[in-house]
Amino acid sequence: MLQSSTLKFLKDLSRNNNKPWFDAHRKQYEDAKKDFETFIQAVIDKHGLKDETIREQEAKKCMFRINRDVRFSKDKSPYKNNLGASINRGGRKSVFAGYYFHLEPGQSFVGGGIWMPMPSEMKKVRQEIDYCYDEFRKIVQSKKFTTIYGDLYKEEGIGLSRVPQGFEKDNPAAEYLKLKSWIAMQSVKDAELTVKDLVKKTLVAFETLQPMIQFINRSLDNAE
Repeated sequence: MLQSSTLKFLKDLSRNNNKPWFDAHRKQYEDAKKDFETFIQAVIDKHGLKDETIREQEAKKCMFRINRDVRFSKDKSPYKNNLGASINRGGRKSVFAGYYFHLEPGQSFVGGGIWMPMPSEMKKVRQEIDYCYDEFRKIVQSKKFTTIYGDLYKEEGIGLSRVPQGFEKDNPAAEYLKLKSWIAMQSVKDAELTVKDLVKKTLVAFETLQPMIQFINRSLDNAE
C-alpha cells in the first residue's frame, strides 16, 4: 500500500507546479519518492518469483525522474504530476516489453507492454503476431486478460489507418498489426492506492500480462 501523504503531495504539486514551491516541499517529495520505491520493490520481489527476467531489477532504477523535459513542450511546468516505474527485462531503457505502474491521483493505472518501439523492433513484433496469431489472440482475448484489461490500448494515434506494408489487407491479425504500441492498462482508483490489497492487485495485473510480455520479448530476443 501507499501512504495517503504520497497522494497528497502529488495533488499539491499539481496545484503548485513551480520550483520555489517544490524546493520548499522537497522533504515531502523525498518521502513520497521513498514510499513509491518501497511499493515498487515489493512488487518486483514478489513478481520476480514468477518472471525471472525482472528478478534482479531495483525499484530505484525503474523509476522515472519527476523533472519534465520542457524543451519542446508548450507546457513549461517543471515537474510531472505523477510517479512512474517501468520494470523491464534488461532495465528501464531496454528495448524489451515490460510492466508499468503509474501513480497520479485520479489517473493511476497498472499494466505494461511495449510503447512505440523503433521500426526494427516494431517489425519483429508484427511478424511474430502474424506468424503466431492464434497464440497471440488466445492471450489477449482470454477471459482473464479481458476481465483485467478489456483489450489492448487502441486510442487514436497509437495505430495505423491501414495494415502495414508487407501484410495482406485481409490478414486476420490486422487490428493488432496496425498498432504501433502493444500495451494494456487497468485503472486504479485513489481509494485502492492506500489499502493493503494494492500489491496483490498489481501482482494479478502483472501475472495476467506476463504471457503477452513473453510473447513480445520472444520476437526481440536477438535484439540484446
